[in-house]
Amino acid sequence: GDTVEADEPLLEVSTDKVDTEVPSPASGTLLEIKVPEDEDAEVGAVLAIIGDPSAVGSAPEPAKPSAEPAEKAEPEPVKSAAEEAPVPAAPKPAEAPKPAGTNEIAPRATNPSSDVYVTPLVRKLARENNVDLSTITGTGVGGRIRKQDVLAAAGKSEEIPPAPPAPAAVPAPTAPKPAGSARKAAQEVSPEAAALRGTTEKMSRLRKVIASRMVESLQVSAQLTATVEVDMTAISRIRKAEKAAFKAREGVGLSYLPFITKAVVEALKQNPRFNANIDTEAGTITYGSAENIGIAVDTPRGLLVPVIKNAGDLNIAGLAHQIGDLAARTRDNKVTPDELSGGTFTITNYGSAGALFDTPIVNQPEVAILGTGALVKRPVVVTNEFGEDTIAIRDMMYLSLSYDHRLIDGAVAARFLSGIKARLEEGDFAGEF
Repeated sequence: GDTVEADEPLLEVSTDKVDTEVPSPASGTLLEIKVPEDEDAEVGAVLAIIGDPSAVGSAPEPAKPSAEPAEKAEPEPVKSAAEEAPVPAAPKPAEAPKPAGTNEIAPRATNPSSDVYVTPLVRKLARENNVDLSTITGTGVGGRIRKQDVLAAAGKSEEIPPAPPAPAAVPAPTAPKPAGSARKAAQEVSPEAAALRGTTEKMSRLRKVIASRMVESLQVSAQLTATVEVDMTAISRIRKAEKAAFKAREGVGLSYLPFITKAVVEALKQNPRFNANIDTEAGTITYGSAENIGIAVDTPRGLLVPVIKNAGDLNIAGLAHQIGDLAARTRDNKVTPDELSGGTFTITNYGSAGALFDTPIVNQPEVAILGTGALVKRPVVVTNEFGEDTIAIRDMMYLSLSYDHRLIDGAVAARFLSGIKARLEEGDFAGEF
C-alpha cells in the first residue's frame, strides 16, 4: 500500500558478500510483496508488484459469451521490480555519493516525500514502532536508514525513557580524567547494549555466512598456529621520519600494515606453497600466479575481507593507497563482490583492537593467514655488534601464522614466519620512498 517513486530505493538484497539496495523501476503503489523479508530468492525472481491500485481494483469482469464485445478500459499494467532491476547487479544510485570522508548527513523524515529516500518497508516499520526517522542516523549505503536502525531505535526507546529537558549549560574546560575514570567508563552501559539485554534477534545474512565458513574451515583443514615476536623499532623510526612527507605527497597515512604486507608479499614469492590451495579429492596443489592479499576489515555488520589484487607489483605507497581505499569503502558498504573474492593469502590486524596475539582461522580455500598484534613498548635484551647484551626499550609486536598442515609442515611455516620477522627487523625499505 505504500507509494514509491521511480529510482527510489525499494529493498535491500543481501548476498554472501555485500548488501545492495535495489531501486524501484517505476512510480506507483506497492501492491504485493512476492518474497517476504529474510527469505531466499532465485536470481531473476519477481520480488514485488508495483502498479495503480484503482486500475487493478476497478477492472471489469469478462463479458458473457452471448453479449456483444464492448470496449473495456484496460488496467494499467504492473511492473516487476525483479524484471527491470536484476537482483545481483548493484543499482546505479540516483544521486552521486558524497566524497569519502564527509561527515555531513542529510536530514531524514518520516514523510515519504522527503528528499532523502527511505524504503517503504522501513517507513512502515517506523510507523509500527512509533519511531521518528528524523532522529536516526542510518548505517546503510550513503547513510540511508535500514530496518536494523529502526529496530535499534525502537528498542532503545523502550529500554530507556526520555529524560526531562535540562537547562543549557556552558561546557566546562576539558580536564585530565581523575583516577578511577576507566572503572567508571567500564561500569557504564551504552543504550545500544542495554537494548539487547534479554532479547532475541535473527542472525544477519553476513553473520550466517561468517559462522558457516568459519566452522567449515576448521572441518576441512588441519590448522595450526605459529607465533614469533618481532622488533618493529626500525619500522617505527622509518614511519616517524617519513609519515609527514608521505601524507603530503600521497594523501594517505603511513601505517605499519603496508610494511608488513610488503614483507609478506616478498616471502610469498619465495615460498609459493603459502600462496596456493589444495584439492585433496583430486590430489592436486594449485599455486597462485599472483599475490592477491586479503585485508580483514572490521565493520559494524561483521568481518569482511577485501582483496588487493596483484599486491606483488606494488610498493609501500601503492599498498598504503590500496589498503586505505578498500578499508574505507568496505566500511561504507561500497565494495563490489569482485573486490571481496580471489584472495590467495590473508592478513588480519586484530592488534588495532588491542589484542597481542590470536589464532586466526584460515580463509578457505587459502592455506594460510597472518595475524598482527598490538605494538607495545617493552624492555628487551638487545645484542650489539660486539656481542654485548643490553636492555633497551623497543617497539615489539607478535605475528601469528595459522596454516593448513595438510600442505605446510611446521618447520616450513616457522621458516616462512622467521623470514618475515627478519625482513621487518632489518627495516631496509629506503627504496620504497
